[in-house]
Amino acid sequence: MDQMTEAEWREFAMAETRTGTLAITRTDGRPHATPVWFALDGGDVVFTTHESSVKARELRRDPRATLCVDDQRPPYSFVMIEGEAALSDDLDEVRRWAAEIGGRYLGEEHAEECGERGGVPGALLVRLSVRKVVAYKEMAA
Repeated sequence: MDQMTEAEWREFAMAETRTGTLAITRTDGRPHATPVWFALDGGDVVFTTHESSVKARELRRDPRATLCVDDQRPPYSFVMIEGEAALSDDLDEVRRWAAEIGGRYLGEEHAEECGERGGVPGALLVRLSVRKVVAYKEMAA
């Protein structure tokens, strides 16, 4: 089991179409984990959500979150990113990132459609600032 360098964890996180699992804490202390499509933008993880989602409500209250990205195939690897989230309702930014993220997961031919569908009133762009990373590769090697 080897720790990943920054370049390795960034490459791993953006490889293929791995989803991330976002973990937050609800008001009553219960954990909440949900899959998200995401991209990296400099020192941030970016993804979209709707203002009515549990993610949005709870991140407004407590911006601390963790995103875990893993490869479930042997020899197994993972990246865990801790940070604080900032939410934006700037629809131009939401559309741009919804298109970029949608293109990543569904193919470039669907990017524009994803931007239009995702960039509607009520949609939010979430920027999770990377504060701490734990990343290991080849855990079963």
